[in-house]
Amino acid sequence: MMTHSQPPGGSAAVPGRDPERLARVVLSRLSEPGDAVVGRWLGQLSAADTVQAIRDGTVPAHPGLDSPRLAGYQARLPGLDPAEDLERVRAVGGRFIIPGDTEWPSQLDDLGDGRPIGLWTTGTGSLRLLALRSVAMVGSRACTAYGAHVAGELSAQLAERGWVVVSGAAYGIDAAAHRGALAVGGMTVGVLACGVDVSYPKGNAELIRRIGVQGLLVSELPPGEHPNRFRFVLRNRVIAALTRGTVVVEAAVRSGALSTARRARDLNRHTMGVAGPVTSALSAGVHALIRSGGATLVTDAAEITELIGAIGDDLAPQRSGPVLPRDLLEPAVARVLEAVPATAEGAPVERLARQSGLPPDEVLQRLYELGSLGYVERHGAHWRLVRRR
Repeated sequence: MMTHSQPPGGSAAVPGRDPERLARVVLSRLSEPGDAVVGRWLGQLSAADTVQAIRDGTVPAHPGLDSPRLAGYQARLPGLDPAEDLERVRAVGGRFIIPGDTEWPSQLDDLGDGRPIGLWTTGTGSLRLLALRSVAMVGSRACTAYGAHVAGELSAQLAERGWVVVSGAAYGIDAAAHRGALAVGGMTVGVLACGVDVSYPKGNAELIRRIGVQGLLVSELPPGEHPNRFRFVLRNRVIAALTRGTVVVEAAVRSGALSTARRARDLNRHTMGVAGPVTSALSAGVHALIRSGGATLVTDAAEITELIGAIGDDLAPQRSGPVLPRDLLEPAVARVLEAVPATAEGAPVERLARQSGLPPDEVLQRLYELGSLGYVERHGAHWRLVRRR
């Protein structure tokens, strides 16, 4: 067993830092995100006991654990300093949250043994509270102008409705989604495949900085860690589990964004897709997802929130054409207006009476009503339509 005087990484104890948190910092260095072997361990032992067992090599029979894997964990142990990691994240205005903290989003428990060991975050607001009303927006990195426009518009609309937009801060759809939310002063969360103190990709450095100031940056990886192909895929499961639903805006048949959608579906989250041109290969994956029944077609924020929002409170409006001012006219008034010709000379009341089938006195009355509404004007003995600019 580990004592309070000897933290799991081997450095001196730091007052106010509990052994469980320090041990989980160490485990975030020893294992990769989503490591189910460590997850099963943590279902039986405390994090501090788990680290001690790895150090001593006294691990009991455990599903999925073999000598090479244990040796891999032990190889990463020397030189670890969890107190220093906590200080590094604190220096950039961040923190390390773990299960049991008030800020921990309990929906991540749906990942089972693959639940994050802990999450490194920077920014404002409580991750748990923000996640309660959040939606993931994902798609292709090499997106089209159409995809970027739709992602930005949807995110802005969602943010204006009080929803938090979650994405991966990558190029393409991710960046467009974050920018859409930020542009209207909304809240957005970037889930990274690297440390929260690492700006990746470099071209999005300023965007990532803005997310960290106006929203929240989240990662399973400790400070200083860089991404790789596997970490991007594993990051997607957190995006799917954290949010109420996932919207795929644009994705090719083999797009990594589809893995987020599949994760969301497997976790019983709502999965949605935005249709694109049938000639676009970058929308083929979304179309296949919708056609297979794996996603619901959505076209705007109202349809998204109807699926993932509160029953009765977030219903999308019924689709209908625009209501024009002349649609609100009484039937008799509308008949007279329809009779007025679209010519410069117009027509006398007698002709309009014949055209509308109404008495001349009533036609004259209706013409004055229409004149006060700005539809027609009198020109001598004739009436004509007002020309609109």
